[in-house]
Amino acid sequence: MPYNFDVLPQRRGTQNAKWNAYDADVLPLWVADMDFASPQPVIEALRQQVEHGLFGYPNMAHGDELDYVPFRTLIVDRLAERYGWTIQPEDIMFIPGIIVGFNIAAYAVCAPGEALLVQPPVYPPMLMAAETTQRRRVDAPLTLQPDGSYTIDWDAFEAAITPDTRMFLLCNPHNPIGRVYSRDELSKMAEICLKHDMSIVSDEIHSDLIYRGYRHIPMASLSPEIAARTITLIAPSKTFNLPGLQCSIAIIQNAELRRKYQAAMHGIVPWVNLMGLIAGEAAYRDGQDWLDQVLVYLEDNRDFMADFVQRELPTIKMTKTEGTYLAWLDCRAAGIEGSPYQFFLDKARVAFNDGAIFGAGGEGFVRVNFACPRSLLAEALLRVKTALAQKA
Repeated sequence: MPYNFDVLPQRRGTQNAKWNAYDADVLPLWVADMDFASPQPVIEALRQQVEHGLFGYPNMAHGDELDYVPFRTLIVDRLAERYGWTIQPEDIMFIPGIIVGFNIAAYAVCAPGEALLVQPPVYPPMLMAAETTQRRRVDAPLTLQPDGSYTIDWDAFEAAITPDTRMFLLCNPHNPIGRVYSRDELSKMAEICLKHDMSIVSDEIHSDLIYRGYRHIPMASLSPEIAARTITLIAPSKTFNLPGLQCSIAIIQNAELRRKYQAAMHGIVPWVNLMGLIAGEAAYRDGQDWLDQVLVYLEDNRDFMADFVQRELPTIKMTKTEGTYLAWLDCRAAGIEGSPYQFFLDKARVAFNDGAIFGAGGEGFVRVNFACPRSLLAEALLRVKTALAQKA
């Protein structure tokens, strides 16, 4: 069925953080939540459960390791078809969120006081994972190139690793810079981690949101040796706009590592709620048509924004987004005193994410969520242009 992404659903006055966090005259282009209704098959599956009228414990509440066999089969088949990655149903664990997922991993593979490695600027909960779990963080910042792209400084990456660094927390596709790492880059990161006896936790939640000319490669698909060291985190939530239902997936092919992960969860992390499981299964089973259409719309939004920034906002640079629906804007040459985030909120009445919260290298940047009707994106960009002109 055709979907119309040009229509903005009514979101104010609902239980939605994105639209209720700011005053009514502010356009919210911040948190990673699309302004598009989820696929119709997902809505129908949830409606059927609501009409059934019973919301008891899901199978997994009783600790069955191979619960939700049809959902597991969908995941196995999906990864094989999309990436040529072969996993087994027992490699899959359902968890109530990606943030939960990498914090569990820190407990599972790092002792208190040991370190985990991150690549800022990066998704803020990754920066906070060490403190959250009473571990230590070491940074290997990405390198910003003159053209606005980012690369890995391999010497700095390896130099950041200390003798007690036990885990590398990878974000691929990368949030906020939108990089989709190449096979060579992934292989080199993995080689260094194996050399230093480190586990890899790969947050691949945006792996379905890849634009033409790029291809997502799961870290664990590179080799059996790398798979044995890797915890992969995926979810239907970003792909099909289901984040409030909290259904995510950890894939751990090493049985001993999986046992440690399960032990770290015990008594602390609950099962995935019934509605999240129903929505996730329906999305993977019947949501591809919606995904094919939304990817075209998102890529057009990305290109529209890139063209507007280049033509109308000459003091701002936009990093090319290879994956995700997030744009990373360098505002350091715009002559803004203080935080660009605060300037655009106060003067343009547009809410972005403050680049400073993404760690080293994020100061002077904002992150923009362009998963919205194009008319809303155009209005926000016009407000930015007007605010900058008035400042001058």
